[in-house]
This record gives sequence, C-alpha cells and structure tokens, in this order.
Amino acid sequence: MAEIHLSHPQPLEESLVAPRTSVGGAAASAAQGLRALEVANRALLEVVERLDDTVVSGPSLLPNWSRAHVLTHLARNADGLVNLLTWARTDVEHPMYQSAADRNADIEEGVDRPARLLVEDVRAATERFDAAAAGLDDSAWAAQVVGRGRTFQADEIPWIRQREVWIHLVDLDVGPSIEDIPDDQIELMLVDVITRYRARDDAPRFGLLVELSDGTERTFFIGSATDDGPPAVRGKAKAVLGWLIGRQDGADLLGTLPVLPEWD
Repeated sequence: MAEIHLSHPQPLEESLVAPRTSVGGAAASAAQGLRALEVANRALLEVVERLDDTVVSGPSLLPNWSRAHVLTHLARNADGLVNLLTWARTDVEHPMYQSAADRNADIEEGVDRPARLLVEDVRAATERFDAAAAGLDDSAWAAQVVGRGRTFQADEIPWIRQREVWIHLVDLDVGPSIEDIPDDQIELMLVDVITRYRARDDAPRFGLLVELSDGTERTFFIGSATDDGPPAVRGKAKAVLGWLIGRQDGADLLGTLPVLPEWD
C-alpha cells in the first residue's frame, strides 16, 4: 500500500465530466454512474459501520478535520446533491447549499455526535440520494443544474457522488487507500482531475505519461505544456491520481515532479 502524504489536501466537491447533449446519452451516463456509486456506497458503509466513538473522534487525513468531520461532510454532500436532483426533476432551482458558510456550519454542528449517530446519518443520507435519483426520468438527467458556481447536466451527479465517496473513504484513514478504488473508475477520475488543473491559472507546466490498469498508456499535458518533449512525470494511474489530489507524495512516480498548487 502506497504511503499517503498530505501537504495541501482539501475536501473534494464538483467534477468536470464531459457534457452530454442528448436525453438518451444523459440517461445512459446516469445509469452507469449509479451502478458505480452502488459499489462505492457498499464499500463506504462496510467500513463506517465498524467505527466506534474513539475512532471517529480521531484525526482524518484532511488537516484540521476529524473522521467525524469527514463523515458529516459525506452526509451533507449527499443531501446537497439531492437538492440538485430535485432541481433536475422539477425544473425549480434548488441550490446545493444555501451558502458556503451554511455548508461549513452544518459540518461543524455534526462533529460531536457519537459514532452510532454519525453512521446512521451517512446511511440515511445515502438512502435519500438513492430515492431521489430513482425519481428522475430520462429527460431530467439531461437538465442543467448549477453546483458551486458551475453549470452541468444532471447526469454528472452520480459520478460526482461516487468520487466523493471513494476519495473521502481514503481520507478516513481506517484502511482503504487509493489502491482500493476500482480500476474502471480511475481513468475517469484522472480525466476529471486533469481537466480541473487545465482550467487553473496557477497550474505548473508539465506532461504526464499514465499507465492504466490494462497496461495501455495515456499522455496528458497540464498548464501550457505541449507535446514538444517527453512527459515530465510518469507512473501508474492510481499513483498519479493520488499525487494530483494531494493524497500521496508521488514517491512511486518517475521523473521531475513539479510543485502542485493546493488542491481544491
């Protein structure tokens, strides 16, 4: 298991999956995302149901956050995404969070609860998300919603949630690591993360040569990098993902690793 080293990790939120333009395409994407999310939810609940009061009060891998912070965030994130599902279903605006301050306050209010209540909160929020997703028809999955300043189609919502679940399951620091994320989800996560880096003005200029789980390779360029030279950083997909999002220190990668900006 690769060592996880956190220098500047931040709680994860939205994704940048390629937009769909048709109702059928959106519905198919959502169905695939919901199947992937089911796997992630099973892994999450299997882990959190074993936690006790001592463990949940201990530190997570996120600076200044206990495991209770992470669990409460996972529950409130599910509820926030339910708001977006409601928006897609009704065509009536339902913001994910009323404000960043309200979001943070909701997390802080939940951190002093015993493990039993934290786990029940995560389970109940998961069930609310599943019920809301089941209530959407094909056309609703193609609806446009706005989450944390970005407009996207509702079919992204299951993918956003499954990424939240996997990465914050790692942040709990109770066993699961980046290596436990299913191979068939890693490439999608990588494309998402790299797309977000490309949109940042503070991203360094470098190339990535990534070895996927099936042995094939993909090359990516970040910042103003172009294909005029060999990629600076090379490695297996999960090690690259862990480094890009600040959950690993890049010790398993080859090449000259640039200093990354704080992940957000």
